[in-house]
Amino acid sequence: MNLFFLIFISIKAALSLEYCPSHCQCDWNIYSVSCFGVDIMPIFHSSTQEVYISNDDTLSYLERHSFYNLSKVTHIQLTGIKTLSYIHQEAFKDLPNLKYLGITNTGLTSFPGLHYIQSSQEDFVLEVVENVHIQVIPANSFTGISEHSLTIMLNSNGVKEIQRYAFNGSRLEEVYLYRNVDLEQIDELAFYGVIRGPTHLDLSETKVGSLPSIGMETIETLQAKNTWALKALPPFRAFLHLQSAELTFASHCCGLNMLKRWRGQLEAVICNLTLTALGKMKESSAIPSQRYLGHRLYSHRKDSFGVPAASTANHNNYSNTPACPTEQTLTEGMFYVEVPTEHLSEGFDMALCNELHMDIHGLMCTPLPDALNPCEDVMSWSFLRVLVWVVSLLAISANLLVMLILLTSQQKVSVTRFLMGHLAFADFCMGMYLLLIACVDLYTRSHYYQYAIAWQTGSGCNLAGMLSVFASELSVYTLTLISLKRWHAIYYAMRPDRKMRLRHAAVLMLVGWLLCVFLALLPLVGVSSYQKVSICLPMDTETTAAQAYVVSVLVVNVIAFMVVCLCYLHIYCMVHNPQHQSSRCDTSMAKRMAVLIFTNFLCLVPICFYGLSAVLHQPLMTVTDSKVLLVLFYPLNSCAHPFFYAILTKAFHKDILRLLSQMGLCQRQAQLYRSQLVSITPHV
Repeated sequence: MNLFFLIFISIKAALSLEYCPSHCQCDWNIYSVSCFGVDIMPIFHSSTQEVYISNDDTLSYLERHSFYNLSKVTHIQLTGIKTLSYIHQEAFKDLPNLKYLGITNTGLTSFPGLHYIQSSQEDFVLEVVENVHIQVIPANSFTGISEHSLTIMLNSNGVKEIQRYAFNGSRLEEVYLYRNVDLEQIDELAFYGVIRGPTHLDLSETKVGSLPSIGMETIETLQAKNTWALKALPPFRAFLHLQSAELTFASHCCGLNMLKRWRGQLEAVICNLTLTALGKMKESSAIPSQRYLGHRLYSHRKDSFGVPAASTANHNNYSNTPACPTEQTLTEGMFYVEVPTEHLSEGFDMALCNELHMDIHGLMCTPLPDALNPCEDVMSWSFLRVLVWVVSLLAISANLLVMLILLTSQQKVSVTRFLMGHLAFADFCMGMYLLLIACVDLYTRSHYYQYAIAWQTGSGCNLAGMLSVFASELSVYTLTLISLKRWHAIYYAMRPDRKMRLRHAAVLMLVGWLLCVFLALLPLVGVSSYQKVSICLPMDTETTAAQAYVVSVLVVNVIAFMVVCLCYLHIYCMVHNPQHQSSRCDTSMAKRMAVLIFTNFLCLVPICFYGLSAVLHQPLMTVTDSKVLLVLFYPLNSCAHPFFYAILTKAFHKDILRLLSQMGLCQRQAQLYRSQLVSITPHV
């Protein structure tokens, strides 16, 4: 082996500057060598500064000293070497001028050992990306790479775990873990032992469920977009220098802003009193009786992540003698801080006081809270909160009454009654959706951001979203069938053979149920999302599939509305045609349907216009105004339908009296109805 090594050195020394390895292109103006499809690792001239090796299908490993004696090399990039599965830990050794090392799209199965690089250059960039077989970042992976700051880019690998002490001994500037879609665990001690940094951390599009609280104090920029498993952040005190955050959930920004306001108002009080206590301790430090003098302030305040806003590290050897008795009345029952006299590093974290000079209002956090992702309440206004309860309870009770009467009626099930039952059930489901949203608003009153993630990502929000989509679409579909049935009945009034049968209505309703269930389940399989807003409606328009879903739902509603309008317009024309033998019942029904069309127009058209404009990224109204439409007008038809289609009709009154008479009530009124001779069955 020693003989081979001596021969290797001799060959390197004998190379002239004009020498260019086989399968390589050399540009000696910039001392660059680019190799494509090499059979074996080339031998580079000692003056080489840039090395690029790519598109190789035979190179399976890098031996030790693969880049030996390249003291001037500044850039090394290995790209597209799918067969490369192993790199010796001394392959990159003694490269003092190296500033960039890139290992992209290779077949590596383990993270390469890079401890012997020993670069002395500032701002070293390590880029290990698109290596789908690398699953673990082990301990001490970045020790010895550079003596100065290090930027680590580990994007789009197959990393599943970052072990403890992974970044130990390094000086970090920026760490990018973007799009490691299988990354689930970052050990609590992964950043333990870092000499300095990091200042930037990107965990976007990963499956990370928690961040380590150790090592986050130097981070200034945090990116965790589309990181849906990250439902809880470490205590805000772990981010002492945080200035910018791009997160997945707006509620995280709510928590940061809440704590920011608390620090702005109250932390100064803690620090001022603590510094006063320390000053008095120094003045009296020569008095033995005050050796363990401490200052106590009591607090029951906690931050949004459940960690006390001010805590103590050690309660031993402290006395209860207050250092600032004149300020006890201002602070008793508010804070708890202990300041020891001998070990000033214990107790209250004085680093918090050092941060007071920073602009606490300078923290930029996205996504910003809005009316659909609020911080404090699901319902933005008190009147909206009251109306939601009124609309939901009215829709539930009215439609429940209609279903009860239809199920207990002794009359034969007709097509109209069959469709009316389905319409009442759809509107009942809409009322249940609203009631669920109202209950969530009541339970999370003034502290919604603490429950937002659990609600939006849990089964409750999915259930609410399914109910809303299923109920609204089934209601529109059933309403369309009722309209077509009435048009058919009037248009073919003189053709009994063309009468719609119950079996026809059953087949049509089965198709409607399947269609509505399909639309309601699509967001659960990733086509759209119920997780975007507090009221759990599918409003995601970020992807093509989500846009297509929203547009398709709106178009179905618009088409159904137009069909209803055309049906009743034709009915209205027929009953006012002198040549048509229309009954008073037909005329009354046409007028009632005109009112129904008007209410449907008021409820449906604004929603459709807003939804289509949102898809086109040209919203016609503010998010706050849209909540009024979505929470109030969106389900308002569920209250109107049972009254216009059933409760206000004479046939429904007759069914109610019959039911009450069976219970021993309203006997006289029921007898009057039974004594009446009805020649024509009224339309319901």
